[in-house]
Amino acid sequence: MAKILGRALVPLAILACAPAIAPYAHADEGMWTMDNLPVKQMQERYQFTPSKEWIERVTKASARLALGCSASFVSADGLVMTNHHCANECLQQLSGKGHNYFQDGYSVKNQTEEQRCPAMELNQLDSITDVTDRMQAALKGKEGEAYTKARQAEESAIEKECAGTDAKTWRCDVISLYHGGRTALYRYRRYQDVRMVMAPDQNAAFFGGDPDNFNFPRYDLDMAFLRVYEDGKPAKVSAYLPFDAEGPKAGELVFTSGNPGSTEREVPLADLEFSRNMTVPFVIDLYSALDGALWQYSRESVAHHQEAQERIFGIENSLKVYRGRVPVLADPKLLDAKAKSEASLRDWINADDSRKKTYGDPWAKNAKALAVKQQIFKPYAMLEGSMGLQGELFSYAKLLVRAANERQKPDAERLTAYHDARLPALEAELGSTAPVYPDLEKTELAFSLTKLRQVLGADDEIVKMVLGKAAPDDLAVSLVTGSKLADPKVRLALWKGGAKAIEASQDPMIVLARKVEPLARALRKRMDDEVAAPSRQATEAMAKARFARDGVSSYPDATFTQRLSFGQVKGWDENGKQIEPFTYFSGLYDRATGSDPFKLTKPWLDAKAHLNMKTPFDFASTNDIIGGNSGSPVIDAKGHAVGLIFDGNIHSLGGDFYYDESTNRAVAVDSAAILESLKSVYKNQALADELVKGHL
Repeated sequence: MAKILGRALVPLAILACAPAIAPYAHADEGMWTMDNLPVKQMQERYQFTPSKEWIERVTKASARLALGCSASFVSADGLVMTNHHCANECLQQLSGKGHNYFQDGYSVKNQTEEQRCPAMELNQLDSITDVTDRMQAALKGKEGEAYTKARQAEESAIEKECAGTDAKTWRCDVISLYHGGRTALYRYRRYQDVRMVMAPDQNAAFFGGDPDNFNFPRYDLDMAFLRVYEDGKPAKVSAYLPFDAEGPKAGELVFTSGNPGSTEREVPLADLEFSRNMTVPFVIDLYSALDGALWQYSRESVAHHQEAQERIFGIENSLKVYRGRVPVLADPKLLDAKAKSEASLRDWINADDSRKKTYGDPWAKNAKALAVKQQIFKPYAMLEGSMGLQGELFSYAKLLVRAANERQKPDAERLTAYHDARLPALEAELGSTAPVYPDLEKTELAFSLTKLRQVLGADDEIVKMVLGKAAPDDLAVSLVTGSKLADPKVRLALWKGGAKAIEASQDPMIVLARKVEPLARALRKRMDDEVAAPSRQATEAMAKARFARDGVSSYPDATFTQRLSFGQVKGWDENGKQIEPFTYFSGLYDRATGSDPFKLTKPWLDAKAHLNMKTPFDFASTNDIIGGNSGSPVIDAKGHAVGLIFDGNIHSLGGDFYYDESTNRAVAVDSAAILESLKSVYKNQALADELVKGHL
């Protein structure tokens, strides 16, 4: 049992029925924390009030994959459901000579054949504790560097107390909500033995490819099943989501319980303008060029295609997201609404001398922070953000060098990622048996070194230090060829050897990481002290002013922590044409052309005569989701799994900044499609039976 922090560390069932119930948001909008659900809104809009038992079970049955996706338990034997694209990395890593599980799919006959994913961790939420008062007391009166150090120290103390002596079992994260207006401690049960059970072929999981991505109608079977193990045996879980074999109906109330990554609905207008003018164009330019380089690499051989496929998938998906942000951030309706909202709050503060004294001028403070961010954005992104030094090998080297420096310090003085409570995850990452592909490493590193010189200029201090007189291609070859960091035994030996081992290492990647570390740390320090600290204080003051004026009337921006959204299965009007909420198996075969990305594999062609063509395939709903929600279960009012979130429509790309119920839709695989395909296409009756045997 963890030591008590802040307010009592209470079970979720008690927390769920606590008196903090949020008033109205608009329509079905909202990514609500599990301890602050809008119960009144659910009842008045849908005549549904979740019981404490319902909330407890949904919370415990939900999970997240530490790599950035959501998931859920769907059987008592530790079976986990998520997306195929969330398992891509594992499928890629398990593939080898003669096997391309990413492309061809994965299936085993029994549990003894389930293979462990080399670099996957699953987290199950155990409790949420409010530590706002404790954090605010620690930060009171602090500015700049003093603020950063105080925050790191208090987060370290809280997380260490929470994890206790068993950081391998418990993961504890201090999370800032409402941009500093509230702070919560999230305690997770961590599972690091996660094994692959089943995944369909890529043609089925990503049918329609990039042309259909973020569109609807869809015909994707974007699913994968994993299993968590304890002590070498399937974990026994008390809370899971039984499958509903029929799926949802049009108009039905449905929920998603997932971990949306990040949104910017609460950020100041100036931050949105910075994203529009700087961040989004920068990322689009870099990712577009990288996509081209990887595309060319993938065409050089069958092996190169297999090595790069997962990376290309991720880059192209990210590109579509960022390109979708361009028109949103230029939309005068969004910008005008944000400007009016801020003007109203500023007027409210300035109308009273005591309020002016309490909140100050947070907009001026934030503007000053953004001016610094403007100066250091590109060098920070290229060096500390590693956009100018890409690849698995340098990533390992940077982690080892920084960890060696950080672990010499008292825990309270370390960067957050290197607190004692978080070291087990870093050690597991370094010990991953996932393969490193030398040719791909050379290509990515050469590309990023070239971009480093292009972005910062040939005369820049960083560029001179990294490249010296070497050409990017030549340096990449020498670094990758000379490094031994592809071997997990070498990485773990350096980890265990600490600072002395790192200082003595002649591995060229370690040597380079040691060389750039002082400049990277200096950029990190400026970003922490001169940008992040004052910006957080500014947005915290804005949040507190809103709380004082309006009460806690809404949900916080997404933080990759568990949230519940609710809505209904529903289509929308697209330029006068009604888009229906369901697609069916018949539509899949009508859409198939025999050529990628609309090509069906042999199992699907063979099964056509045996399938029920009226079975629903994918569906759209008004649930409010964003990146990170991939793999979230869709749940009905009974607490049954009726679908699996895998995407949104094109209008959902604006969801980072606002929610529009008229057109914003989540897209999910229907539970009926999952069961029908398992039984009739992939001949996996055992898995289908495991999904439905717990039906309540």
